[in-house]
Amino acid sequence: MSEENKTEAPAQAQELTINDLGALKSIIDVASQRGAFKPNEMVTIGQVYNKLESFLNAVQAQQQAQPEGAEAAEPAGE
Repeated sequence: MSEENKTEAPAQAQELTINDLGALKSIIDVASQRGAFKPNEMVTIGQVYNKLESFLNAVQAQQQAQPEGAEAAEPAGE
């Protein structure tokens, strides 16, 4: 049984969604406001936060562009 549990755990860990990344961004923001990080850690945390924010903004822009393209295709099909 313990071997079965070990093989199931990695499958669950692979399920990371955009909503999860957004929640992670919020967690970093709240934790930094509450002083949870030491000053020497802030550079690394800030770099990861900036990468995460850029990625989420790119995904959001892509999602907004997709429905516009889908709407444009619908009238042509009619």
